[in-house]
Amino acid sequence: MTYTVSVVLGLLAAVAIDLWVLRTRLVAGVVFWATYPIVLLFQLLSNGVLTGRGVVVYADWTILGLRIAYAPVEDLLFGFALVLLTLSVWVWLGRRTPAGR
Repeated sequence: MTYTVSVVLGLLAAVAIDLWVLRTRLVAGVVFWATYPIVLLFQLLSNGVLTGRGVVVYADWTILGLRIAYAPVEDLLFGFALVLLTLSVWVWLGRRTPAGR
């Protein structure tokens, strides 16, 4: 399985969990999209440093080949899936916790 395929599967799973499993629906809200560029900026900076200095190296056959700030475009989708899943679980757990605890 290539990095591209695993990223797409992870992205689809994160969106499905947000929308239909946990029903937090973060991707449907304005707040998520208004604040995501902040996460994206720091992701691009850290990816650029790690891949630009050769700390992280990708085999050419596992990625599409399009790079942004030295990192493969797949990294942006992977980061999006990680942030979405983390925030979805956080919001879901917050809804389950009684106030004052």
